[in-house]
Amino acid sequence: MDNVSLSFESAFFDDIYVDEEGVLRFKTLLAGEWVGADVYGDVYSPIDGSTIARVPRLSWEAIDPVLEKVYARGRWTIRDIPGKARLEFLYAIADLMEEHSDDMAQALIVNAGKTRSQANGEVRGSIDRLREADLELRRISGEYIPGDWSRHTLESEGIVRREAYGVVLAINPFNYPLFDAVNKFAYSVVPGNAFVVKPSSVDPIPTLLFAKMVEEAGFPKEAFAVLSIPGRESDKLVSDRRIQVISLTGSTETGLKVLRKAGIKQLIMELGGGDPAIVLEDADLDLTSSKTVAGLIGYCGQRCDAIKLVLVEEPVYDALREKLVAELAKVKVGDPRDPSTTMGPLIDSGTTDEVVDATNEAQEKGGKLLYGGKRLGATYIEPTLIEVTDKGILKQLRLYRDEIFAPVALITSIDGVDEAIELVNGRRYGLDAAIFGRDIDEIRKLIRFLEVGAIYINEFPRHGIGYYPFGGRKDSGIGREGIGYSIDSTTALKTIVYNYRGKGIWEYM
Repeated sequence: MDNVSLSFESAFFDDIYVDEEGVLRFKTLLAGEWVGADVYGDVYSPIDGSTIARVPRLSWEAIDPVLEKVYARGRWTIRDIPGKARLEFLYAIADLMEEHSDDMAQALIVNAGKTRSQANGEVRGSIDRLREADLELRRISGEYIPGDWSRHTLESEGIVRREAYGVVLAINPFNYPLFDAVNKFAYSVVPGNAFVVKPSSVDPIPTLLFAKMVEEAGFPKEAFAVLSIPGRESDKLVSDRRIQVISLTGSTETGLKVLRKAGIKQLIMELGGGDPAIVLEDADLDLTSSKTVAGLIGYCGQRCDAIKLVLVEEPVYDALREKLVAELAKVKVGDPRDPSTTMGPLIDSGTTDEVVDATNEAQEKGGKLLYGGKRLGATYIEPTLIEVTDKGILKQLRLYRDEIFAPVALITSIDGVDEAIELVNGRRYGLDAAIFGRDIDEIRKLIRFLEVGAIYINEFPRHGIGYYPFGGRKDSGIGREGIGYSIDSTTALKTIVYNYRGKGIWEYM
């Protein structure tokens, strides 16, 4: 196919970049002003490594006055807008996104390496998330507390209300550069917070396009900013006291760094995963094999909820293993711009190196390569399935202990659900789990004992637009994302007590 470059059909985005011989030099939006910088960072396409854009690399001297503007003015401006009007901003952004959906999808294909189907799905999911933000209202409510239940509070009453914290910082990953920006924006601004976002340095372009739509929709200028700085230079940002909430999606290692630097703040962290699939002996094997492979290869396994460990009860182990290999053989790896491609590139060559190294380690320790493992280019690799029969060896492998962000999984047989529970809970992660089967008693036992944030029955884990809440336990995160549930972390409770003693309102016996 042609050399990789980025272009847009619409003139809508023309004023936020300059085309420099096929490389687009972008500005970033800082509290109402599109600005450049003295230093720019190159943005590459994972399709072939081409430089497709340059994005401002902001200094702290540029960020500090923006934060001050957002904190001093923006957090009050957005709160002074009625909630219904805040929703109207989100609906207007959704309309703009639908109007320019082809350009948004193109940015995801070229900058993030998504297939056309995956890119269209992310754009559609982002539009739906904005349009369904009114469901957040189910959590923006309070309580009335009568005082006559304690002798200490007679002749008084209280209300408990929710209000916005002030400024939310979103730190976004590379794997859903548009949706994560949209999702965090929605659950931050609906209750009335100002919003600043640090996009991934790897694929910041979809977030910049989103910012253009935020501006065009008339959102308060001083209540929104895109801070394009590398993650390694973010310490001052995450520790700044003007930031009251941090919403991070990323690796467990990044989460730990933010925890050490953030100080006392509200935190929402969706971190590492690599999910298990548990297959019971009464499972529908055709359904199980197709769902498991879908969960393994979706966006090249570069999802926190991707399946990375397949635990199969012995009676159906051989049959399922064969079906999984047959399903994997159907996967076409290649250029995501090709409509026939089902799995595109990994985000960078370093991730491909990790897959190769982890696969080699597994084989050196006795694992059997059932399918894949072959590197097809700098950022391309076959989906990979490795069989390990010795549970002692399994627990030593990097593929079991760590999250390899790629389409690679281990498979092993189990004697029953107790062994599955032990193997799943033995990992440091606890994001999701999938269970395939029909025996409700076995399923119920797994539901009780698995230390994870969500369980999917006869389905592979997928967080979607967050209609159902998602988030992890252990090293997989803090708090929950999902329509309505994130409100718990982006709003503060405030108690107001009214004293009416001696006013004759109550006359207790």
